[in-house]
Amino acid sequence: MIARLRPPVARLRQVIDRYWSSHRPLVIAVGAIALVIVLAASLLIAVRPGGAAQANASPSPTALALVSASQSPAEVPTPPASPSGTPGNSPTATPGPDWVYSDLDGVLAPSDLAHRLPMAVMIDDSKAARPQSGFSSASIVYQAPADGGEDRYMMVFQEGTATDIGPVRSARPYFVYWAAEYKAMFGHFGGDAVSLDQVIPANAKNIYNMDDLRGGSCPYHRIATRASPHNAYTNSAVLIRCLSKLRYPTTYRGLPVRTFRDDSPHSQLPATQSISIPYRTGLIGYTFDPATDSYLRYVGGHPQTDPANGQQVTARNVIVMFQALSYDSISDPGHKRPVVANVGSGKAIVFVEGQAIKATWKKTSKTALTRLYDSSGKQIQLVRGEIFIQSVPTGTAVTYK
Repeated sequence: MIARLRPPVARLRQVIDRYWSSHRPLVIAVGAIALVIVLAASLLIAVRPGGAAQANASPSPTALALVSASQSPAEVPTPPASPSGTPGNSPTATPGPDWVYSDLDGVLAPSDLAHRLPMAVMIDDSKAARPQSGFSSASIVYQAPADGGEDRYMMVFQEGTATDIGPVRSARPYFVYWAAEYKAMFGHFGGDAVSLDQVIPANAKNIYNMDDLRGGSCPYHRIATRASPHNAYTNSAVLIRCLSKLRYPTTYRGLPVRTFRDDSPHSQLPATQSISIPYRTGLIGYTFDPATDSYLRYVGGHPQTDPANGQQVTARNVIVMFQALSYDSISDPGHKRPVVANVGSGKAIVFVEGQAIKATWKKTSKTALTRLYDSSGKQIQLVRGEIFIQSVPTGTAVTYK
């Protein structure tokens, strides 16, 4: 298969790094096998008259046995070829035969990762929880208002692999409905009464529930460097093991998907763009970087760094959805629970490649995929890569220039 790609150099490196972190042992093993084959072939060539290479030279039986005992060469995914030229060019990559575009963010990856069961994990955003881990490996990240004037994240993972994810916190109904869009595993530490007693049970066919407080702590652990409740963590590897342990699927095909496109030529990108999105726990900022065709993320005026890899968090697409926010003080006595109206439609702004597109978001049912449309009613194409979805109350003053 020959796929046409237009990722910038930095983005392609991120894709290869994700694959390397997930398959490092396999790649090393296959490399060792290949070395044995080459050495064996060289020995055969050396013993032929004159040392001349023969077209039909064959590896030794030992080398063939090593290949048979491991994965056959045809089963080993081949990483994309390194692009040439400047960022924004459209090099032709020739990945392995099983490389396809990932369902959630349109990134090219081996099919087992591109169709891996999405894993949605609730993440704390109180100041005591920062910096959080896992942002850089997620395909989609949601941020929305939560209790007590704070907000909360939900990271959704597919082809990316995170060595640390957390702190993990509790569920809220609107996050459950977002997770249901992807038929995802839904990881959380308990939740409000409506989530636990109504919404999650009603969506048993739309999510794969993995609650530490109801069903055990298979994928979760506590760290000693932070105080509870800001110290619950997990990682991609243990989440995947727990999927199998709970007899949940590890892959899922046929997900509804958004539309993606390749990068624009670098010469067409603007020099800069800045975005400011206010939340009560701090200002969220993005600065467009044309060199990588991505947005650098800031929290409270400071670069946001992911402790899982020590790098600044970036986004390829930033989506601001304006959604009605109300509070429920009846269903969970003693608490004033936020209610985000994420079903129906409303205004949105889609930031991509340094451009701001005024849009409309539409979610036709609680489990339907949220889609984005431009002023002409056409579905907006995102660029391939990580998506940050910022849900803010209707009327929030989002600024950009």
